[in-house]
Amino acid sequence: MHFHDDALFPENQDKLVITVAPYGPEWEVDDFPEDLPLSMDEHVQQAVDCFEAGATVLHIHVRELDGKGSKRLSKFNELLGRLREAVPEMILQIGGSISFAPEGEGAEAKWLSDDTRHMLAELDPAPDQVTIAINTGQMNIMELMTENDTRGTSLERPELVETYREMTVPAGPTWVEEHLRRLQAAGIQPHFQLGSIPQLETVERLIRRGFYTGPLNITWVAIGGGLDGPNPYNMMEFIRRVPDGASLTLETLMRSVLPVNTMAIAMGLHTRCGNEDNLWAPRGGKITSADQVRQLVRVAGELGREVATAKEAREIYRIGESYADADETLAQAGYAPNRRPGQVGFTHYAQHQNV
Repeated sequence: MHFHDDALFPENQDKLVITVAPYGPEWEVDDFPEDLPLSMDEHVQQAVDCFEAGATVLHIHVRELDGKGSKRLSKFNELLGRLREAVPEMILQIGGSISFAPEGEGAEAKWLSDDTRHMLAELDPAPDQVTIAINTGQMNIMELMTENDTRGTSLERPELVETYREMTVPAGPTWVEEHLRRLQAAGIQPHFQLGSIPQLETVERLIRRGFYTGPLNITWVAIGGGLDGPNPYNMMEFIRRVPDGASLTLETLMRSVLPVNTMAIAMGLHTRCGNEDNLWAPRGGKITSADQVRQLVRVAGELGREVATAKEAREIYRIGESYADADETLAQAGYAPNRRPGQVGFTHYAQHQNV
């Protein structure tokens, strides 16, 4: 992304899109019963509260009444139907793992099978987005957590710590290509969850080869454990490599969430918060997902940056758009064009149009 001299002036920035992830699949309800929904009514009310606070994108997981993460797509259909009535303008974004929480004592923390995750393209009503991971790899969500982060929660239990330490993300090339095909055929926008530059490079190759032909919406997932950590050097290099036509959200975990989001707001990027990412206020004590949204709205206000309405967020994310082919997608994203047969040297659009 290119920053002009006036890029930090809020009047030259897109309005702020706030994503909230208020369903915390890694936590047990008793970890924060005031903010971790159990019943379907509580799931819906959580969305309403966060929308009214200023969030316009809702990252969705679902719990069963026993408190465990639901792996039943029928529960997602039920929640999506309720949400379309309760928060009709909100961008509904399904978490692509469905649920990675262990199903019971001694069970593994793991993403669901390839075939099951493909069925997210068949949800009814359809969500606006499904998040997609790129390249199989480690997802050790415990690596950056401190004793203060986990004190008094289920993540103090050694068996849970161990299974979350060993969690991996299955996202090999055959699955990714097929998943992108199914989501696009269903009119669902993929939202790319990327934790490193090699993953970003893979997305570029997918676009160049025609596997994805739509707007490029990316979240940088800086949670460590196989992905980038929230080091500003990592962050700025990732931002530098993202093309200008993409939208970029920054995500991290626990008490790094607020400072990273503050930097995102200042730089004209977008933010993510909620109990899936963090439970703790800066000075101690727990903070609800809706209050985390309000916190970002206040920070944006201090910096003079306007918060997007739901309609404006849809325009920024270009929900519902698709492109004819790889060439159009590359141009819309801000990547250099593909090399034509016999073309030499570096490619750029002025040259491409005159060839």
